[in-house]
Amino acid sequence: MAARNPEEVLKEVRRIQIVARRQVNDLLAGEYQSVFKGRGMEFDTVREYLPGDEIRSIDWNVTARSGAPYVKTFCEERELTVLLAVDVSASGAFGSQRLTKMETAAEVAAVLMFTARKNNDKVGLLFFAEDVIRYIPPRKGRGNVLRLIREILAAEPVRAETNISRALEFIGRVQRRRCVVFLMSDFLGPDCSRALAVANQRHDCIAVTLQDPREAELPDVGFLTLRDAETDEILELDTRHPKVRALFAKAAADREQRLSGWLRRAGVDRLEIRTDQPYSRSLQRFFHMRERQR
Repeated sequence: MAARNPEEVLKEVRRIQIVARRQVNDLLAGEYQSVFKGRGMEFDTVREYLPGDEIRSIDWNVTARSGAPYVKTFCEERELTVLLAVDVSASGAFGSQRLTKMETAAEVAAVLMFTARKNNDKVGLLFFAEDVIRYIPPRKGRGNVLRLIREILAAEPVRAETNISRALEFIGRVQRRRCVVFLMSDFLGPDCSRALAVANQRHDCIAVTLQDPREAELPDVGFLTLRDAETDEILELDTRHPKVRALFAKAAADREQRLSGWLRRAGVDRLEIRTDQPYSRSLQRFFHMRERQR
């Protein structure tokens, strides 16, 4: 994905803003609030003790001052912190459809950010590849969301391998309070299941897996020269042979099996995004799945 000039970025921000708002209004606003919980219960007020109230909820200071028993009442702390951790390694620049994986990630991230903003949540952004590249701490507001969308659209792919574990370890250091982490990557890297499990104990981690159909199946188009965008390794294939196509498909199936195993062992939910399918349907399925789990 080539770097864009500022005018192109602003034009794309306006387009994505329209698309994202439509998705938020039509699909997700209510579902988002129902499936993502706040940080817990926070103190609301006190009221007079009533028969049947839990004795442990008595506010002894107020009781002593008033001469009558009073209890504390609590309400759910609705405000969330949402962090989008986006893989900007060079493999994200691949795409056989209208959008590359990274461009698709930008649109999905915009929908999630506008949804969070509609619920008055804080939103932050982290770019990573082999290591953390940039971190923008979570903040509230429309201006913050638009800035983050601009940052994603202006990001250039980094020629480096993906290391999700380092990104998660960084999040563990800078984000001490519980938050919702959308980890957006094609997960073409080393086993990160242990880091995922550790991060998911403190935070609510969601793996947003980005996939292009040409990574799983080769067409019969004769000789192909393939280059690994992250390592520059060159591979030449004769796609006319069914065995070659079958081996390619098997390698893709093995990768998928490994990824599913990582997420299952870590207890992390998956939001599967494919560049050849409308991501709105994937978002709907994911939110419905989360709602059923409650």
